[in-house]
Amino acid sequence: MADVLAFAEQRDGRFRSVAAEAVTVAASVAERTGGSVRVVAVGAPGLSGEAGDLASWGADRVRVAEHEALGDYNPEGYARVVADELRGGGVRAVVFPATAQGKDLAPRVAALLDVPLATEVTEILDVSDAEFHVLRPIYAGKLFARTALLAEPAIFSVRSNVFQPVERAGDGAVEAFTPQIDPASWKTRVRGFEASAGEMDVSEASVVVSGGRGMGDPDNWHLLEELRDAVGDGAALGASRAVVDAGWRRHAEQVGQTGKTVAPRLYFAIGISGAIQHVTGMRTSGTIVAVNKDPDAPIFEVADYGIVGDLFEVVPRLTEEIRKLRD
Repeated sequence: MADVLAFAEQRDGRFRSVAAEAVTVAASVAERTGGSVRVVAVGAPGLSGEAGDLASWGADRVRVAEHEALGDYNPEGYARVVADELRGGGVRAVVFPATAQGKDLAPRVAALLDVPLATEVTEILDVSDAEFHVLRPIYAGKLFARTALLAEPAIFSVRSNVFQPVERAGDGAVEAFTPQIDPASWKTRVRGFEASAGEMDVSEASVVVSGGRGMGDPDNWHLLEELRDAVGDGAALGASRAVVDAGWRRHAEQVGQTGKTVAPRLYFAIGISGAIQHVTGMRTSGTIVAVNKDPDAPIFEVADYGIVGDLFEVVPRLTEEIRKLRD
């Protein structure tokens, strides 16, 4: 038997949705290894009070490193804490979320332990004592590589919103401890965070309104903004890669293989043709509504509802009808 460890990411003392995803993946792998699900979290004193909720996703044991210097993410401090947790052995695999923080932290932990790392994993293939195989996209999503992690522990990060959280009953034992760290020795310090003008993160939105080249011009984006506002709270704007590459929208809004993976309850694809790179980033959405003047556009193959027509006529009418329903 070998345990599986998940890193539970927190922000401002609250665990993010990606923490549930990481624990879910760890629980799935642990079923194959026959081990238990261990979780490590890092933050300021008091974080352990939130950690009990991780049991509902399958966590058997949660270790919470609490220190005043670790309230905000610090690359050196966090990496040292996680690596120290793994040095005791008994862990077959380690799961990180492929968030901005996870993409920085996972390679640092792998380097400290001198083991390889697989990033942006979208599927766990084979798990055994000798081998650990995962699937991950390469070449901007044009190909998928089957990657074998032969070292132990097998460290990998999972793409956000690909593995949906699944409720499992874990023991949920929570243990808070003070890590042995020396903040004065850190060569890197986070001085602060700058919010992105109050815009909701597209990967965390419950409704996403995305636009593509069919919008014709960035000045027409007000149509999508009005549709988003009509939907109300929890809605965010998204964009295709072509739009972002053209400089019409920020990269933070890009949905797709080289952008963000989203899984909202409702996804609007407006003027988006449906290239595989884009579809890969949104196909797990609950309901997909597509508007395109081309009846043969690939986006209609994945859409639950498709409207063939001029988006400049359809979108204002759609916005109007949604407003009526909400009034």
